[in-house]
Amino acid sequence: MTHPWIEVEQKFVPRPGIEDRLKELGGTQESRVSFRDSYYDTRELTLMKADHWLRHREGSGWELKCPAAGGNTGSHTEYLELTAEAAIAARLCERLATAGLAAESVSETLAPLELQEVASFVTERSVWKLALSGAGDEEEPLTVDLDTADFGYAVGEVEALVREEAEVPKALEKIHSLSSLLGVSQQEQTPGKLIVYLKRFRPQDYQRLLEVATEKNDEQQGSAAIEN
Repeated sequence: MTHPWIEVEQKFVPRPGIEDRLKELGGTQESRVSFRDSYYDTRELTLMKADHWLRHREGSGWELKCPAAGGNTGSHTEYLELTAEAAIAARLCERLATAGLAAESVSETLAPLELQEVASFVTERSVWKLALSGAGDEEEPLTVDLDTADFGYAVGEVEALVREEAEVPKALEKIHSLSSLLGVSQQEQTPGKLIVYLKRFRPQDYQRLLEVATEKNDEQQGSAAIEN
């Protein structure tokens, strides 16, 4: 069975002239796309509190991001990306402790698991690909996404996808190298679009996540859940 992808990424605030800088570094713009993301959770945000993020992207379908074995820090994140609906449904039932619910599609789980839409917004995305100088021909280029959400928030991310946990350190080294060339500090902590949406439009939900992240930070020096 094919392992799910592990997404390793660092978010950053795009500086003026970022696309010109990407061109200077040999990057190529692959596409400009627009899409609507809708996020689902229980009323108590059970999934998000556990650093699980259930999303439906218009035109692409469902995705569930779960913490990878390497964990997350404030400067970068690692997530397993589940896109097969049966696998997502099984993980949701496991996480929400629902015995006896057999579902092959995510839509079948929404009502029984009391999942509801908690956020929905449109993103304009510019997608760039860039291979670091000196990398071999077999090296996969890094992806740089430059996003602007319809509520006025802009965020960028440098991303690599790997199959095995053992590949994460090398991917992270490449991400940090490119981030440095883009003027991004390894210590920069930039919240994702969903977190900013909740902070602006659902402050009580944001506060719930902040409290959980603060507890985790006190316990293990990590607050990734509120940053992503």
